[in-house]
Amino acid sequence: MTVERSAKSPGDEDWRCADWCRDVRARLSGGLLLLFCLGSVSASAQDLIVNASLPESSLTRNEALLYFTGRLQRWPNGVPVKVFVLPDSDALHRDFVKAVLGLYPYQLRRVWDRQVYSGTGQAPVLVSSEAEMIERVASTAGGIGYTHEVPTDARVRSLEVR
Repeated sequence: MTVERSAKSPGDEDWRCADWCRDVRARLSGGLLLLFCLGSVSASAQDLIVNASLPESSLTRNEALLYFTGRLQRWPNGVPVKVFVLPDSDALHRDFVKAVLGLYPYQLRRVWDRQVYSGTGQAPVLVSSEAEMIERVASTAGGIGYTHEVPTDARVRSLEVR
């Protein structure tokens, strides 16, 4: 004798609901884990670099912001600061500005534009690639920029942002 259960049985509905909830939780936790991993990779995927002749080994987040906004125009040893940046549309630029400086690229652009148009400062030097960024920072005393990874070029070094 075979017993068939009806779909209307309370036990079956509870089991289906619990199974469905377990499945949804597993999918959500997998997706959140993936997003967390991707977010952590992009948040730490940029390095602040300077010309190797500079004595600094680290900067605070606020100091980095002051250098990149042109509010600090000289290093502590008196050498003029020369900032190099990638275009606003570049993913590395967006990640760097958000993660390290705590701004959006358009906010940083507004600061530069205000200084240029008011005659109180200069915009940073725009470079077209990460390789050009490394070369320009390496060949400019007081140069500062950013890259995805610490470059192998001995003429530049990475700065820790605390």
